[in-house]
Amino acid sequence: MSQSETIRRLLDAGGDDAAALIAPDRDPLSFGALRAQADATVAALNGCGIGRGDTVAIVLPNGPDMASAFVSIACAVTTAPLNPAYRAEELDFYLGDLDARALVVAAGADGPARHAAAERGIAVYELYPGEEAGRFTLQGPKQAREVRGGSAEVGDIGLILHTSGTTSRPKMVPLSQANLAASAQNIRETLALVPEDLCLNVMPLFHIHGLIAAVLSSLVAGAGIVCTPGFNALRFFAWLGEYKPTWYTAVPTMHQTILARAARNTEIVARNNLRLVRSSSASLPAQVMGELETLFGAPVIEAYGMTEAAHQMTSNPLPPAVRKPGSVGLPAGSEVRVLKPEGGFAEPGVTGEIVICGPNVTAGYLANPEANAGAFMDGWFRTGDQGMLDADGYLTITGRLKEIINRGGEKVSPSEIDDVLMDHEAVAQAVTFAMPHGKLGEEVAAAVVLRDGADADERTLRDFAASRLTDFKVPRKIVFLDEIPKGATGKLQRIGLAEKLGL
Repeated sequence: MSQSETIRRLLDAGGDDAAALIAPDRDPLSFGALRAQADATVAALNGCGIGRGDTVAIVLPNGPDMASAFVSIACAVTTAPLNPAYRAEELDFYLGDLDARALVVAAGADGPARHAAAERGIAVYELYPGEEAGRFTLQGPKQAREVRGGSAEVGDIGLILHTSGTTSRPKMVPLSQANLAASAQNIRETLALVPEDLCLNVMPLFHIHGLIAAVLSSLVAGAGIVCTPGFNALRFFAWLGEYKPTWYTAVPTMHQTILARAARNTEIVARNNLRLVRSSSASLPAQVMGELETLFGAPVIEAYGMTEAAHQMTSNPLPPAVRKPGSVGLPAGSEVRVLKPEGGFAEPGVTGEIVICGPNVTAGYLANPEANAGAFMDGWFRTGDQGMLDADGYLTITGRLKEIINRGGEKVSPSEIDDVLMDHEAVAQAVTFAMPHGKLGEEVAAAVVLRDGADADERTLRDFAASRLTDFKVPRKIVFLDEIPKGATGKLQRIGLAEKLGL
C-alpha cells in the first residue's frame, strides 16, 4: 500500500462482511457498513456547511461511536478529539485555540463542552447511536456557507491534537491524512496484523496511542477492534474471555494493574488467545515485561511514540527477531538518529538528542513559528528526548530534555499548573515538577512560596487546582518553601527539584 493514502482509502482493506467494530451490547459493524457510515458522514457534514479545511471537535465517551466518529469525520474534515473529563476552562481554551467550526457530542449530553461551544457560538451536533456498534447519525444546524466538499485528500489535515510543552500554552500538532495513514501502516507491518487479528482497545480515544495504534492500524489490516468503554481492571479479564482478542496495546500502568489482578482470573488467562501484547507511551520496566510474557505466553512488544510522529517511531520486533528489554526497539517507519551535543550525528553507544524524520512526522506545529524554529532542523524533528542507538540499531531512551511530566503516559505541562496555582491569592511563586512514582513513573508535584502574611495549606491549594484542572494534572504533593532554587540566570529550576527536596 502506498505511503500517500487517506483514511477513507484505508477503510477499503476490510471485506464487506468482516467485523470492523465490536462492542458490548451492540451488534458488530462490518467493514462494508463502516465505509457506508463514513460516506454518509461526509455527505451529512457537507450538507450542514462543513467541509475540507474545517475543524470539528469531538467530545464523546470511549467506545464504538467514538471510534467510528473519529474515522468517519476524518474522512471529510479535520478532527480534534478532546478529553471528556476536561473542565469548562480547559474546553473553552481548546475550542478557541482550534478555531473549531463544530462540536460533536453524545445525544442529550449537557456537559461543559456544550456550554463552552455555546459561549463561543460554535455549532453543536448531536450523535445518535444506531443498533450496530459505531453506526450513528448526526443532527444539528445547517450553516449557510460554501464548503469544499467530498472526501479529504492526502495533504489535508486529518487530526489535530494538543501536546503539552514547557510553556503554559500547549502546542497544536496537525497530522495530515498521509501522516496518519503512514503511521497506521507502519504499526500494521511491525505487528504483522492480518484480517484474522482482533484488538481489544482499552486506550482512550482522545489520545494518539488509541486512535492510531489500536483503531487505524487494525482497520488498515482489515482486522476488527473490540471498542470498550475504556480501561477497567475489573472487566479486562472478562473481555479477554468473551472476545478472545489476539492482541491489546496499553501503557505500562495498565499492564501493571492487569498483572495485579491476574491471580484471580487464572482460568481465563489459561485460555487466552493473545498473539502479542504491545506497550507504549511510557517506559516499560523490564520486570513488568517479563511477568507479562510469563502470564500470557506471548511476546511483549515495546514501542516508542509521540503525537508529532502520529504515534509510532520505533518498536521492538516480533519473534524470532530479538526483543531487548529496556530498549524501545528498531526504527519502525521513521528514520531515527541521535544528535551529539556538539552537533552532528552520534555513533552507536553515544548519548544525545533523538531526532526523527519520515512520512508519519508532522510538517510543523500550527501557528507557532517559535516552537517550529526550535523543533525542526534540516528536515529532522527534535524529540526533546535523550537516548542512544546500539550497534544493532536498537534505541534506548536515557531521559527527557523537556520538562514535561510523563504521568503514566499522560503528558502534563508544568507551566500550565504553575499558572493555576499562581491564581490563588495566597501564592507568590509556584513551580511544578516531576516527582518519582513507583507505578506511574512520574507524579505531579509543586513547590510554592506563599505571600507575606498569607496562609494556605496543601489541601486548600489542591482543591483550588482541582476546580480548574483535569484530575491527572492536579499536584499530588505540594511543598511550601521560603525560596525556590534558581539557576544562574534566575530561572526557577524544575529539573532535579524532587531530588533536591528529598522527595
